[in-house]
Amino acid sequence: MRTLLSATLGEAGYDVTVASDGEVGLDVALATRFDLVLTDHHMPRKNGLELIVALRRQLGYEATPILVLTTENGDAFKDAARVAGATGWIEKPIDPDALIELVAALSASSSLS
Repeated sequence: MRTLLSATLGEAGYDVTVASDGEVGLDVALATRFDLVLTDHHMPRKNGLELIVALRRQLGYEATPILVLTTENGDAFKDAARVAGATGWIEKPIDPDALIELVAALSASSSLS
């Protein structure tokens, strides 16, 4: 999944950084400020919602777009994602064109690309 997302966004002209799990993702995001965070929900060591909560507590990530990838589509997950601070979610399987459109829409309202 990481390879597909990285390739899709990279080919669309975005700089992409990949992390192996939620803890590494948090460490990398704290060391390097990102314009957008795309996280899987199910990850080892720290799930996507835990990562979002941790990032939202950090200066510089209060308003950063954060999208969570998930296989879950129920209202309970969506409510939990909102409470955690997710900007939105993308259900798997991912449509690469839809992903690029979503990132482009977010970049139109911020400084991405």
